[in-house]
Amino acid sequence: MGDAFIRHIELLGYEKRFFPSQHYVYMFLVKWNDLSEKLVYRRFTEIYEFHKALKEMFPIESGDINMEKRIIPHLPAPKWFDGQRSTQNRQGTLAEYCYTLVNLPHKISRCLHVVNFFKVRHDDMNPVTDSQIRKPEVFLLPKDAKKNSTDITGPIVLQTYRAIADYEKSSKTEMAVEAGDMVDVVEKSENGWWFCQLKNKRGWVPASYLEPMDGPDESEDQEPNYAGEPYIVQKSYTAMEEDELTLKEGDTIEVIHKLLDGWWVIRKDETTGYYPSMYLQKAGEVNTSVKSELRNRSAPPRRSTIRNAKSIHKQRRKQISQETYRRNSRKYIQSRRNMKENFQNKANVIIEKNEPEENKPKAQPAVPPRPSKDLILNRCTESTRRKI
Repeated sequence: MGDAFIRHIELLGYEKRFFPSQHYVYMFLVKWNDLSEKLVYRRFTEIYEFHKALKEMFPIESGDINMEKRIIPHLPAPKWFDGQRSTQNRQGTLAEYCYTLVNLPHKISRCLHVVNFFKVRHDDMNPVTDSQIRKPEVFLLPKDAKKNSTDITGPIVLQTYRAIADYEKSSKTEMAVEAGDMVDVVEKSENGWWFCQLKNKRGWVPASYLEPMDGPDESEDQEPNYAGEPYIVQKSYTAMEEDELTLKEGDTIEVIHKLLDGWWVIRKDETTGYYPSMYLQKAGEVNTSVKSELRNRSAPPRRSTIRNAKSIHKQRRKQISQETYRRNSRKYIQSRRNMKENFQNKANVIIEKNEPEENKPKAQPAVPPRPSKDLILNRCTESTRRKI
């Protein structure tokens, strides 16, 4: 028989243990290619370290080079204080993660790193417990959820972000945060305002004040698209900075870079600059009351305006200068013009080739020289010669 590999991983639930201190472990039923089934226990911190090492082993599949080629599933980072609620809420994410992991290409799903991590350990066979203190408490997933890991229902697993600077709210619908606060993001809006919760507080927070827990490799900023998407200005705005644009309601522009902080780089004719995304609407899209309400809010602060940001990722964030946007935009517009001119020239050549022949002037045949009398007598027949 060949090398061992995993056929299926099923999350059974989790255990609350009290020795040597209170902590939680997840229970996995691992089914191997030899038809054996083994029960293993893993802490979430172990699973996350395994996940990070797997991403380093396969940088292309993890999206480090190009996010569009990522096939390794995402996994949220551990929280500073992992309680029973977070352990329970994370079960759906873990079950889906294991299901996706096993169904990845064989070079990933059957690599030694995956196989060794889910192999049975000594602690799995003989868990360290102290019956005199308190026995572990077992929490199993509902039977319905075990039928298909992709059909698991339950609490929504929210992404956790860290605040990089203090933010004071300016309205009742917003939420104030301090540098270092861990907030759960309930809703992400393209306008740069994210609806978050912190303990018993909820409200809108500027996305520019939040950073992902996984670090700069998990950045969600898209790449510039110099082809541009047509948008229509729904609300006028007067530029406050040199790299911003002043536009009027009804203007048509092209969006070339969508940024998380809600300030997009747009192009008007050949001029580029920042503009609040909440004041824009995609061409051809129907206006809704929700979008109208959002446009009545003030534009979120830009990421570049945050002072003394205590961010461990600030230095590594990819920043593109406005001159780079303009230069690349001009190059694209010029290349697009050249393509149009070449296309028109080719079309004209084809039209000329396909013109009817009758419309073209026909070439006249050359008149041959008149033969001499001796030549005629030499080449004519005897009958013609007698007549002459």
